[in-house]
Amino acid sequence: MRIEHDFLGELQIQDDAYYGVQTMRGMENFRITGQKLDSDFIVALAKVKKAAAKANMATGRLEKVIGDALVAAADEIISGKLHDQFPVDPIQGGAGTTINMNINEVLCNRALELLGDKKGNYDRVSPNNHANMAQSTNDAFPTAIKVCTIHKGRILMAALRNLADALDEKGVEFKHILKMGRTHLQDAIPVTLGQEMASYASAVRRGAGRVENALRNLYAVNMGATAIGTGLNAEPEYIVEVAKQLAQITDEPFVTADNLIDATNNTDGFADVSSALKVTALVLIKMANDFRLMASGPRCGLHELDLQPRQPGSSIMPGKVNPVIPEVLNQTCYQVIGNDLAVTLGVENGQFELNVMEPVMAFNIFNSLSYMTNAVNTFTNLCVKTVKANEEQCAEWLDKSVGIITALLPHIGYENSSMLAKEAYKTGRPVRQIILEKGLLTQQAMDIILSPEEMTRPGIAGKQLLKD
Repeated sequence: MRIEHDFLGELQIQDDAYYGVQTMRGMENFRITGQKLDSDFIVALAKVKKAAAKANMATGRLEKVIGDALVAAADEIISGKLHDQFPVDPIQGGAGTTINMNINEVLCNRALELLGDKKGNYDRVSPNNHANMAQSTNDAFPTAIKVCTIHKGRILMAALRNLADALDEKGVEFKHILKMGRTHLQDAIPVTLGQEMASYASAVRRGAGRVENALRNLYAVNMGATAIGTGLNAEPEYIVEVAKQLAQITDEPFVTADNLIDATNNTDGFADVSSALKVTALVLIKMANDFRLMASGPRCGLHELDLQPRQPGSSIMPGKVNPVIPEVLNQTCYQVIGNDLAVTLGVENGQFELNVMEPVMAFNIFNSLSYMTNAVNTFTNLCVKTVKANEEQCAEWLDKSVGIITALLPHIGYENSSMLAKEAYKTGRPVRQIILEKGLLTQQAMDIILSPEEMTRPGIAGKQLLKD
């Protein structure tokens, strides 16, 4: 064991631990979720600290030998090492101070080792004086949240676009399958199954764009703002340099915010991202529910789609298979929507020069991004790519429907169409059969009017029939 102290007193720390006394305080105080920090967030923190060290060396304030050791320690964390040295709970008081000091202590103790010294010798390399130089939790912590959110957001956007591509492929595969369209859960007019799939692809791709637009608001960072945005203890040269270093390290276009006080006390950019995730979740829920309805049955439902069986569906009913993949997408999206409320409450609860609720915002945004990415990939690979169309059932529902009569309006008039609908409902006979019996149209004309192409993409053939 080693002894470390802060102004509250001394604590014993395991000698092999890279964290120190302030991390221990946080571990004792905040036992909330039972979870650890997100691994991507740990990497983001290390990138921010690396940028700060390099900027402080560039301005001549940080001794090069110490700065190089801190950068080397940060690079190890960025590569995936030492992540077990971040034991603090992600939800905590103090606006993220415990998390900021956790990374500072780990960096310093690893830097001390690299310099041939013992952990805890903070007279040589200090968590506050060196790792935190020209910084505050209030600029380093929210900047790391932005770095992590953009990284995770890019992964989600790729997953959404991959889903859209898979849906478009099904749109091509199913383009010839005519089926009954529905409004109000009632028969409406025909549509192709391919058109439905393409419409889902369009909505999902719009969701990816929505997320991308929200992420653009996070590129302005408040590094150098220090405690409240006035830049106390940070040289003007550092403020410019640290944003440049962060942009190089992350390969993202980070810049210094125009107003550092605004960028320190307002967190509306996080609300933008969370809201984009919520709205995208709504789109995914609607699509997943459509898949569930079209796959319902199979004997006593719509059964227009055949979903690949993934597991037995019941512990009591033999042979039952459930649409578990659309269901898990739904449930994930519900969680994302719930997370958005937590982010919203956190964003609105800032006071004066700081919003101290950033830890809960980060926790929920990171979870939403990760959960949605996983669920979208699951839905893409285990549902969309393997789904089959039940062409026979689609044709049967279409043949039984009265909705196709709408396509006949320009050709036989509203009165005749109403008469057809009434008789079809009353007798249960197919519309086509009644049309031929009454001599309202020839077989050839009916085949053209009620063809998939004409009913879903009206064209030249239908116009010619109207002239004739």
